[in-house]
Amino acid sequence: MPGHFEPLPGGGAAVALDEVEISIIRSLAVQLLELIGPGPAEDASADPLAELFAEGPSEPPSDPVLRRLFPDAYSGPGVTADTPERAEEQRAHSAEFRRFTENDLRAGKRENALAVIRSLDALTPGGDGGAVLELTPAQSEQWLRALNDLRLAIGSRLDVVDEDDTDRLYRLPDEDPRKPMVMAYLWLGGLQETLVATLVP
Repeated sequence: MPGHFEPLPGGGAAVALDEVEISIIRSLAVQLLELIGPGPAEDASADPLAELFAEGPSEPPSDPVLRRLFPDAYSGPGVTADTPERAEEQRAHSAEFRRFTENDLRAGKRENALAVIRSLDALTPGGDGGAVLELTPAQSEQWLRALNDLRLAIGSRLDVVDEDDTDRLYRLPDEDPRKPMVMAYLWLGGLQETLVATLVP
């Protein structure tokens, strides 16, 4: 179990994490929450129906990490327009799609990151500061989505676009200042992969 998820009888997954690993995952999840930002109606006194009708932004985020987490639906890498008119049409469709979906996407990503933080905070550390994290099937899916978001965020900072870029990361010298971020990216990938395996029937 150390370092990778294993299935639990009856569903769910478990992984043994040491004190440093718990701290790293929690810190990354908190940073992801800060990056995503608060929801449109975080004020408890706000009209609860207002959130249902709140429109999101129509323009892509300026931060490259947020652009990776909330990509355009009708434009971007791999999507080409053969005419300027078609390109303008794609931008309009992307803006409309973003306006009506981004708030919900952000809320989902916030909830997944919060689920990670809450489950780590609920751990009872052993004598060495480590603990065994046990997740229900529903928590496993939230963790899986959160790990994916964390890897997308870190990968964006590392300019990872495809498999060749990942191979490049393995060859970075130890003195490269990006090395700790690379190690976190690869480690989270291993956790994600083993968690996927526990969810496959």
